[in-house]
Amino acid sequence: MANIRVKVCGEEREYPEGTQIMEIAEEYKKNYKHDIVLAMMNNKLCELNKLAKDGKEISFVTVAETCGNQAYRRSVTLLMLKAFYDVCGKQNIEKITVHFSLSKGYYCTLKGNVKVTKDLLIQVKKHMSQMVFQNLPISKRALPTDEAIERFKKHGMYDKEKLFKFRKSSTVNVYSLNGFEDYYYGYMVPSTGYLKYFELYQYDEGFVLQMPVKEEPEIVPPFKPQNKLFGVLKEADHWGDMLEVNTVGALNEQIAKGNINDLILVQEALQEKKIAQIAQQICERSHVKFVMIAGPSSSGKTTFSKRLAIQLRTLGKKVHTIGVDDYFVDREKTPRDENGDYNFEILEALDVEQFNKDMTALKNGEEVKMPTFNFKTGKREYKGNTLKLNDGDVLVIEGIHCLNDALSYTLEKDCKFKIYISALTTLNVDEHNRIPTTDGRLIRRMVRDARTRATGAEDTIARWPSVRRGEENNIFPFQEEADVMFNSALCYELSVLKQYAEPLLFSIPTTSPYYAEAKRLIKFLDYFLGVSSESIPSNSLLREFAGGGCFHV
Repeated sequence: MANIRVKVCGEEREYPEGTQIMEIAEEYKKNYKHDIVLAMMNNKLCELNKLAKDGKEISFVTVAETCGNQAYRRSVTLLMLKAFYDVCGKQNIEKITVHFSLSKGYYCTLKGNVKVTKDLLIQVKKHMSQMVFQNLPISKRALPTDEAIERFKKHGMYDKEKLFKFRKSSTVNVYSLNGFEDYYYGYMVPSTGYLKYFELYQYDEGFVLQMPVKEEPEIVPPFKPQNKLFGVLKEADHWGDMLEVNTVGALNEQIAKGNINDLILVQEALQEKKIAQIAQQICERSHVKFVMIAGPSSSGKTTFSKRLAIQLRTLGKKVHTIGVDDYFVDREKTPRDENGDYNFEILEALDVEQFNKDMTALKNGEEVKMPTFNFKTGKREYKGNTLKLNDGDVLVIEGIHCLNDALSYTLEKDCKFKIYISALTTLNVDEHNRIPTTDGRLIRRMVRDARTRATGAEDTIARWPSVRRGEENNIFPFQEEADVMFNSALCYELSVLKQYAEPLLFSIPTTSPYYAEAKRLIKFLDYFLGVSSESIPSNSLLREFAGGGCFHV
């Protein structure tokens, strides 16, 4: 048998032809703190059971990296589904749905002749652990798309059947675990022995499959109910049911039938109704002078603030708006992170004392000179802008720290109304493949930054981990403090953003360290049929990203 030559982690190595990458990974795992779950071969992500190729360069991906953690989570989901069918019997399960992310895990429901109980979850977890101990192979094979459609229809997985009807590729990769077949968007680990850490918790009408995060990949974090967030996500699920677009296949079907304009109008009307309800709640609290709005990147905070202001005006309120960013400290006083870069995400990057001094003066009816931050010079400036709040006036404040009372420590709680906004999509690829809300926001930001800041997709992807760290530290811990939560996701938006995002992603060269992520997003967007932006209302939140809106954002 001939040998092949490869470069592994910078070392020239020789192996027999037909060697799987997982065999090479076994030799190198001692050099890694965490489990290896995927590999890179010539800068392209691949599974460990792929054959090593002559002349290629190989490196490894662990569970402590984003794509490795995602592969782990997909694989645990497959393990969980197999265990439920084994324990309950296929004849007793009509459908198991993985709905959305909740408390570092996935909220799931079970429909059929069995009920989710603590005893059932104990049995399922025990069976999952047995399969981990047995180290069963997770195999993959490519099936012709037509055959895959028939197989999933036979399995009762109708969401997948609908998804593949709009599949451009002639084949579909089907994963199999001990006779159980399923489809997954993204790569998997090679066997169940890799899946040692998970937990099941009963919650609401279903259960949460809890798994480690990449920062601590060997620890299952405790389940912490997020009741407000769950309520918003469940409402979005209800909207999806009402609009009959809970999955990408269902959305594509509506587009193919020519129903997209009606769908857009109904979705936009639902959001407008929600904004009007929030405005009504604010007006019902007579002491409220400050509306504090926070949310992660690309949530549509600016457009939401303007639309909320309009609704408040219809109820007789005079509304003023400011951004907390105007209270940045001068650039040279900005704290730096561990890499020596300016850290604009932390509270210390703001002049909190001056902010509180100004807000207290406004609350007391005084006229205040308002600052403007010059991002080019890195200096706070005063250009003669003043503000005074009269009786009945409301100040809408937007900023990432607005839910944190440390920002507005001098203001009494009853004069503040806090709003958390995020693009919390509950549109899934299919019943077992959820769309991470971070993917939707990343694509939004990519399109917006290319249009408004001449920033390439490569730079946006490069900065995204830093943005996400800032959100985890400064926004998400305070989201349950909000008086209300607003979901800015639109079920049709990825079909619109697709036409803007794909050229940006295709521009990233194969030599880029971000090529693998670009390729993943291209494959993801390929699930969606495209939709023109012409029918989107000019005040839509989506206009903040796609352009053509009536607001100056």
